[in-house]
Amino acid sequence: MRLLAIFFLLTLPISLFCAEFSAEVGVNYGTLGNNLPKPSKSVELIKSLKAGQVKLYNPDPEILKALNGTNLQVTIMVPNELISNISSNQTLANEWVKNNVVPYYPATLINCVLVGNEILSSTDEAGKKTWYGLVPTMRKIKFALKTYNMPKIKVGTPLAMDVLESFFPPSNGTFRSDIAAPVMKPLLEFLNKTKSFFFVDCYPYFSWAASYQTINLNYALLNDGLTYIDPVSGLTYNNLLDQLLDAIVFAMKRLGYQDIRLWISETGWPNGGDIDQIGANVYNAATYNRNLVKKLTAKPTRGTPARPAAVLQAFIFALYNENQKPGPGTERHWGLLSPYGSNMYPIDLSGETPLSLYMPLPSAENNEPYKGKIWCVVAKGASMTKLASAISYACGQGNHTCEAIQPGKECYKPNLLILHASYAFSSYWAQFRKQGGTCYFNGLAIQATKDPSFGSCKYPSVTLS
Repeated sequence: MRLLAIFFLLTLPISLFCAEFSAEVGVNYGTLGNNLPKPSKSVELIKSLKAGQVKLYNPDPEILKALNGTNLQVTIMVPNELISNISSNQTLANEWVKNNVVPYYPATLINCVLVGNEILSSTDEAGKKTWYGLVPTMRKIKFALKTYNMPKIKVGTPLAMDVLESFFPPSNGTFRSDIAAPVMKPLLEFLNKTKSFFFVDCYPYFSWAASYQTINLNYALLNDGLTYIDPVSGLTYNNLLDQLLDAIVFAMKRLGYQDIRLWISETGWPNGGDIDQIGANVYNAATYNRNLVKKLTAKPTRGTPARPAAVLQAFIFALYNENQKPGPGTERHWGLLSPYGSNMYPIDLSGETPLSLYMPLPSAENNEPYKGKIWCVVAKGASMTKLASAISYACGQGNHTCEAIQPGKECYKPNLLILHASYAFSSYWAQFRKQGGTCYFNGLAIQATKDPSFGSCKYPSVTLS
């Protein structure tokens, strides 16, 4: 799930499956946590959710072995950093497949290999160079799979919603001008020729959170009752996800490819987040994901307005809340499960459990923006040995960020590490929040609404109104 999606009101699509088609909902198995269950236990938990598929962000041998002999369809990834080298070297592609697919297949049901992760979202010079190696790498990985007699394994690449420059209304869906001809055209040609899928990371949450004043929350949560009619196509939409998906359908059509199947490689809703993040709660997460499962497993098939009969499949992000993911609080709160393996909320990914049978959810308390002051303070249980370097970082980023905690200044005494760190964190965040600075500091900091100021020492804050 990626934060770049915040910049887009509407977005992208979903894709289907790599070989046989049945609406089996999958999960993204991320491992950015230092408190997660072992792979063998995780596989059991995935099966307990009644998932049909799992996507891995790297071909971890222990996880792939744990998946051996299960009925779970498995998607693995070629890391971003390998694309440039593999793009011009078939031998490297062969070696990657030999080392990461051959030892496990077919006992582990690997059915898709995804090259990179949101490659076209990188906009620096190094990232842009990788753009042009994407399709050549996909071709070489596909050739390597054929070489090792695994031609049925599909090859694709997951893209974020920012591949679109026009997305509203859906009929106006258009790929960005900087990638349309040099990257998207050959990519679509490859996907069409190999009968693969357009994989997309699609998060209605980000679109809604960026424009909650104009996008109805129920519409974003896939609740019934609201409609939107595209003024050009005349198609009627009853949820934001379908709008996002069809924007991709129309964008592909503009480049001459209207039949490539879609697969949602990531989607979901955060079950928690920071104080300044709207709508991230268990109620909304459970509602979105349960409604998503209901849509994907409906019989007869419920596609999108532009493709009403299409079978749609998706990987829900994510299996666990991952405590080592950097960035805003929502980044660490997408899990269907806690790190201890307990459900964040009951969910049946097979779609067999009617929504009416679930117990009532806790009420949502942050569907409106928080109004007031927020401070960034040391988190409970933070490592004291790491605070000093975090203070140095915060104090070194701006003018006078930490002037008040210098000897002789108003916040120097008492000379306690925790107090100085909380001041440094609050001052840094107050200065740089609008430029993307976060209250995280590698897990050492957390947002708070209680003013930590004392005496003449006044801690800087962020004021939301």
